[in-house]
Amino acid sequence: MSIEAGQSAPDFALTDQHGQAVRLSDFRGRKNVVLVFYPLAFSGVCSGELCELRDNISDFETDDVQLLSVSVDSMFAHRAWAEQENLEYPLLSDFWPHGETAKAYGVFDEDKGVAVRGTFLIDKEGVIRWKVVNPISEARDVDSYRKALAELS
Repeated sequence: MSIEAGQSAPDFALTDQHGQAVRLSDFRGRKNVVLVFYPLAFSGVCSGELCELRDNISDFETDDVQLLSVSVDSMFAHRAWAEQENLEYPLLSDFWPHGETAKAYGVFDEDKGVAVRGTFLIDKEGVIRWKVVNPISEARDVDSYRKALAELS
């Protein structure tokens, strides 16, 4: 079961596609975070979703908002995918311990070994303010992210 709005977001430290450590707590007091879990790089629905975020990046990376994406792929797979798709925002590796961050957020599919499509809007105080969780096969609507961000302001 995924964590709910109103709960504190579990902190994490994950490596991005450039090998840099990124902690959720680094944004506390500074930025709201749009945290996007996805199953796997190089897959059709994931590519569509993450490229749509890329194409609308000015809505999701501002002085007030940071976009972070997470999958169980390795840093190296993320780097290759980021280069192929021109993804410049952080692609965080939940590779080892396998899926630990997705499990903390309640969006890890144990049978498939990947995260389902969970998105969490975390405010500057580290509290989850909004979430959507979709099955692996169902893309999320980026407009719902915009609406949730507007309501947070």
